[in-house]
Amino acid sequence: MDIASRNHVTVIGNPQGPTVVLAHGFGCDQNMWRLTVPALVDDYRVVLFDHVGSGRSDVSAFDKERYASLDGYARDVVEVCEALELRDAVFVGHSVSAMIGVLAAGLAPERIGALVMVAPSPRYIDDEGYRGGFSAEDIDELLASLEANYLGWSAAMAPVIMGNADRPELGDELRNSFCATDPDMARVFARTTFLSDSRDDLKGVSVPTLVLECTQDAIAPREVGAFVHQAIPGSTLVTLDATGHCPHLSAPEATNRAVVDFLASL
Repeated sequence: MDIASRNHVTVIGNPQGPTVVLAHGFGCDQNMWRLTVPALVDDYRVVLFDHVGSGRSDVSAFDKERYASLDGYARDVVEVCEALELRDAVFVGHSVSAMIGVLAAGLAPERIGALVMVAPSPRYIDDEGYRGGFSAEDIDELLASLEANYLGWSAAMAPVIMGNADRPELGDELRNSFCATDPDMARVFARTTFLSDSRDDLKGVSVPTLVLECTQDAIAPREVGAFVHQAIPGSTLVTLDATGHCPHLSAPEATNRAVVDFLASL
């Protein structure tokens, strides 16, 4: 299979520059990075892609078993990196893709040389001594609602996830993105995302890592950012002056500044 078409891979920017891979979160696609790309293309080679089942990926490549764990998505990332012959790329992952990047770096350390984790969460469900932001019952209800009526769930949840109630157009964009995703594939990705537990994987991260959190985030509260930062040796935690779970859309200037500063430090 052609990996580039499977994941609708796009390569832009400075071909001589270091490579930055941008990975979108659940229910989104590479277009969600459109406000970040201009800050990078002069100095960096930028790789964008869609997870299988999202955006303009090849939906015929969707495999329920492969994508029932984050490892399947991580293997896709490694295959994209191999197809492009990337070495020491900086992987920027939003939300669940932050953890996919952690797994991919573990699978192919020569391919990924640094991580930027935008609003990451290694586990969404609260546990003893850990606050993920949701009870097990919350997640069961969320998944049941999503599976019963995906379009209705998208309309209800997108504004909550996006935050910024004073800018409803942001929530509308996220809802439209959710609604453009195949519901059957979204159900699989949602289960994989919200039931995942990648906490132990954080300890194995040995590359320079930037953790970006927002001051208010309904999906990944501040305790989660602190946990990720503490779990990854030598990581940097930056709290953006931003609300919601998608700061690259709601506060692109602050997000881009933090990313570019980190890239310059490498």
